[in-house]
Amino acid sequence: MEKFVDKLRMMDGWRELLAACALGALGALAFPPFYIFPLLLISYAALVMLFDVSAKHARPLHRAALIGWSYGFGFFLVGMHWIGYPFLVNAEAHAWLMPFAIFMLPAGLALFFALAGAVCARFWRPGPQSIFLFATSFALAEWLRGHIFTGFPWNIPGYGWGASTALLQSASVFGIYGISFLTLLLGGSLALLLSSKRDRWLPLGMIGFFVLIWINGTVRLAYANDDNVPNVQLRIVQPATLQSEKYRPEFRTRNWERLTELSTAPAQIVPTHIIWPEAAPPFPLAQEEGALEEIAAMLGNDTVLLTGAVRISTEDNLTSFYNSFYVLGQDAQFLATYDKFHLVPFGEYLPFERTLNGWGITQIAGGVSGFSEGPGPQTFEVPGAPPFSPLICYEVVFPGAITSDTRPGWLVNITDDSWFGPNAGPAQHLLITRLRAIEEGLPIARAANAGVSVIIDSYGRIISRLELGARGVLDGQLPVALPATPYARFGDTFFFLLLVISLGAVFLPWRGS
Repeated sequence: MEKFVDKLRMMDGWRELLAACALGALGALAFPPFYIFPLLLISYAALVMLFDVSAKHARPLHRAALIGWSYGFGFFLVGMHWIGYPFLVNAEAHAWLMPFAIFMLPAGLALFFALAGAVCARFWRPGPQSIFLFATSFALAEWLRGHIFTGFPWNIPGYGWGASTALLQSASVFGIYGISFLTLLLGGSLALLLSSKRDRWLPLGMIGFFVLIWINGTVRLAYANDDNVPNVQLRIVQPATLQSEKYRPEFRTRNWERLTELSTAPAQIVPTHIIWPEAAPPFPLAQEEGALEEIAAMLGNDTVLLTGAVRISTEDNLTSFYNSFYVLGQDAQFLATYDKFHLVPFGEYLPFERTLNGWGITQIAGGVSGFSEGPGPQTFEVPGAPPFSPLICYEVVFPGAITSDTRPGWLVNITDDSWFGPNAGPAQHLLITRLRAIEEGLPIARAANAGVSVIIDSYGRIISRLELGARGVLDGQLPVALPATPYARFGDTFFFLLLVISLGAVFLPWRGS
């Protein structure tokens, strides 16, 4: 270890940037499907050492920005390698864009880390102050990444603890951004174990704090409420239809029959609520009278269908497309309609559409004109169950932005993770979904076209699941909701409070020096 540290401290030039890139790539292995969380902490400690060396040699500010960018590029390149899969669904139209996505998205996201590195270089001081500065700068960069330019809060540091459900319980108080700040503080402080005997109180204190978080989470789970909502029987349908075959005319009848046959398969208990995944019907459902008649026969008088579907709206000779969520009841009546509001850039809509269309670039999904935005989070009444809030695919990744002012009794997340490839993408998306359950104290029923479909309780535990690639149904009960958690009530207040305390630790000692 000492030899590794000595080599790290002696690096300069391209070797320093290559080392930072390699550290980011190692840190990304903390996330699904690998879950090697110590590597994330080690990578943060080594990154602090690189910043420290840069500061001691009085290197220019842009050098620290390059170190931060290199770390971020390696981090996102490995952690989000699955981003290339959507471009293979319609390979003739989009495969040529795949290399740009694989390398340009990490390069763009790494700019947030470059900004954090520049801030570190501007105010760096040796010792514990530098660790608080590191954690504050990178935590703020992560928060910015999750909010500006529509936001992309994927694989932020707190998700690195995905292997420990007990430790993740702290999200009910701090939220994922708060856990991320604490993770950065813990990882960065480990550098002091190797550089300063006098300042070891900080890493030892942080290790002790995380042990307490884990103990508290273990106790919380031991006394968890395992009750279910009476008289609610869920059936989640996972048709496992290949994305490349989903809308092709020759598979239209087969794909529709697959949905209805799975929905009516024999069960020990008759389902009260059937849930289909995102854009499940192979056609705009509201315009298909024959399909609605089949749904009416399938539902009878006592069953409700919750499904994703493409919706077409024409007003004033203007046609708009929506990625929508329907609630259908007796006689296939539309009881509620929800339109996705947090659309995926380049996937469901195209920024600077006219310019990019001229270059031959089109959005991956959503037809010729892409999807239009819905009004935002909503809570709906549904017969026979508590009120719920729908979340279509990507919308579940945004902490604090998944429910309306009216608190629901559960969440329904419909998705089509077959876009994301066979492993890492769906696994990371599932972990993110579990964190939303913990933060809000709400159970989640998740229907995915090709998996993973799950029922998650209000503690983020998976009660039952249908594995990736399997075709079938998942029957189960709806877990009860918890009272509103501190995070559900106060949002990121505790995160910003931690940042203020950390900034005090950075700057106050300087004033007295």
